[in-house]
Amino acid sequence: MDGNRLSTVDTIIEIEGKIVLIRRNSEPFKGMLALPGGKVEFGETVENAAIREAEEETSLKVRLKEILGVYSDPKRDPRGINVATVFIAEHIEGNVRAGSDAKEIFLLKPDEIEFDKLAFDHKKIVQDYLKWKKNKGTYWSTKV
Repeated sequence: MDGNRLSTVDTIIEIEGKIVLIRRNSEPFKGMLALPGGKVEFGETVENAAIREAEEETSLKVRLKEILGVYSDPKRDPRGINVATVFIAEHIEGNVRAGSDAKEIFLLKPDEIEFDKLAFDHKKIVQDYLKWKKNKGTYWSTKV
C-alpha cells in the first residue's frame, strides 16, 4: 500500500475534562489508543466524515466546533501518505460505547494519558489540543 494518499479525519471530543480515546481493533497500531477517526469516503466532506467516524467508533453524536489543524507528516501512517484534518467537537447526544474499529473506549484526563502509547501522531495532536485550549490557534505537522 506504500504510496497511497488518503484524506482522513480525527476528532477530539472532550467530556467533563476527559478526552475520548479508542483502543484500535485493527492494524496498524492494533491495541493502541487513538483519537476517533478514519478515512474520508468518496463524495463525502471532511466535516461529514468526522461526524460519521466519531459516531461509528464511539456511539456519540457530535457537533464540530473548530479545526485544530492539518497533519500531513508522511511518517504519520505506515500504510501511506494520509493527510488528516483534525476537528474539535462537542458531545451533543448518546452514551460512550465502542463500535466499528474501536475495541474499547476510554475517557481520560490529560494527565492520565500515556502519550507514548498513542497511535499514529496522536501524541502530537493531543499535545497541540492542550496548547489550543490555552492559546487558540491552528496547528499542523511541521512549521514551515
